[in-house]
Amino acid sequence: MTELLRLYDDLGFGEDARATAARRAALAAALAVEVDPTSIVDYRSAGFLLIIGGELDALECADMLRSRLHCTVMATNRHDGELSESARSALADEGQVLMLHGEPGPIEGHLGRFSVRLRTPRGEDLAPAEFSRADHPYFDLVLDLRREPGLRMELPPFGYYAPAGDAERLARAMDEIPQMTGEFEKPRFYHYNPDICAHGDSGLTGCTRCIDACPTGAIRSLGEQVEVDPYLCQGAGTCASVCPSGAMIYAYPGPKDQIARLRGMLQAYRDAGGEAGPLLVFHDDEAGEQRLRALAPGLPVNSIPVRVADIGSVGMDQWFSALAYGAGGIVLIDTGEVPGTVRGAMQAQLDYARPILEAMGYSPQRLCWLDVHQQADALDGIDPLDISAASFDTFNEKRGTLRLALDHLFEQGSARPVEVNLPQGAPFGRVQVDTEACTLCMSCPQVCPTRALTDAGDKPQLSFTEDLCVQCGLCEVACPENAITLDARFLFDWEQRRRPRVLNEEEPFCCVSCGKPFATASVIQRMTQRLEGHHMFQTAEAVRRLQMCGDCRVVDMFQDDLEGGSKPRWFGPQ
Repeated sequence: MTELLRLYDDLGFGEDARATAARRAALAAALAVEVDPTSIVDYRSAGFLLIIGGELDALECADMLRSRLHCTVMATNRHDGELSESARSALADEGQVLMLHGEPGPIEGHLGRFSVRLRTPRGEDLAPAEFSRADHPYFDLVLDLRREPGLRMELPPFGYYAPAGDAERLARAMDEIPQMTGEFEKPRFYHYNPDICAHGDSGLTGCTRCIDACPTGAIRSLGEQVEVDPYLCQGAGTCASVCPSGAMIYAYPGPKDQIARLRGMLQAYRDAGGEAGPLLVFHDDEAGEQRLRALAPGLPVNSIPVRVADIGSVGMDQWFSALAYGAGGIVLIDTGEVPGTVRGAMQAQLDYARPILEAMGYSPQRLCWLDVHQQADALDGIDPLDISAASFDTFNEKRGTLRLALDHLFEQGSARPVEVNLPQGAPFGRVQVDTEACTLCMSCPQVCPTRALTDAGDKPQLSFTEDLCVQCGLCEVACPENAITLDARFLFDWEQRRRPRVLNEEEPFCCVSCGKPFATASVIQRMTQRLEGHHMFQTAEAVRRLQMCGDCRVVDMFQDDLEGGSKPRWFGPQ
């Protein structure tokens, strides 16, 4: 703790003694919060390296590494001229270098367990176990020397190096690769709750935000759920920041603990006499720390640095909670190393959050993304904010945290709007139903993951609770009549958000035989219209059968057979 406090003291936030004392109190309070530990992901590397590329370049790299690693060269061409001395040296060392020629297939895996198939010049398609060492059927490391690397994700797996013709990156890789042997571990950065995931249902796909926002390719669809490969995940955090339901949460630390830290530091800052409405300056612990060091002399004296594992893990629930607890602004420091996918996802979240703030009378600049080209003077327009600090507690439940924070900010704001329109894709909004097209088939409530859409059970009625809607789009996809559209907005009144409202209803259609309600008039009308030209529905009896419940339809068909009728034995829709 002392080391971290000394680090921030040395950054030079200004000479204001009172602000320095308050900042130290805030940082000490944050560090005093105990956080729930996350589990560990283990890697094991025995030093089996696969080098892919032109024969000469690959052999020269193998020669420099063969004394410390077991090298396999997968040459994509044969060198026609005379090989260099280092290349001949590598070929001579049959114990440490295995030479192959052919076309590599897709690369899969991670540090300690890479695999890639090989298409040989003879047309053979070989699996790794067929050409790698018998006692080690996988590769621990991959050095891909091709100009177009086999893996294109922004953050490739640990153990994969692709300098793509950059001499400086190749030199760094050659220095690092020999160190990547032994046992390694990293935190498991996420928790996933499939019960509240809005990804899919009944073979339909809804929300794909986490998949789209992941820069490592670690998340894939399993149909109704998603799966995260813990070995590919590198803790970018955007999956949790963009998840509308809270099914995916960041676990290093979890949102409950991180928000408790923010609340504790803001309380301690006030108690120590700090200026109202301090700026929370979030930065990661690598490149972000270096950027903070450069920015610190120009930052406002009421700035409090907040170190996180990755800037993409700081989402909307933390922003609004910190403002409700008394922060004057949220500053997210970008560095040149932030992946474009992360930057784009976070900018989208800011585009959703800022209109909500502005509608309540707060400056949208209180949520600031400080890009790599901006300096500290970009924050000069963020004035101190003096509001009554919230007192609510939070748990690892994203929607509940957002409700508490936004309701508090609404009470403290200078404006009282009814609603604010948001960009499409925002996690708040309503479902609109075209009542002329809707037949109340109830496909939409069957797939709604949050119970925002519900039926009445005993009567044809579709209800909607806006507070529960995450705008996943499953209802829109499931509707066979294309009667549903999504409208992204935020409704400020809590009672209105929580009150179910009827979107469509009809009187039930009763069976013409037994009188039991079994459908709606619009469903029967639509079915009759669609079957109007069908050759099996050209008689009044056949059409009347469509107006019967399933039981009576069967009885009517068999009764016709018993009476010696000649009508076709067709059961029709049940």
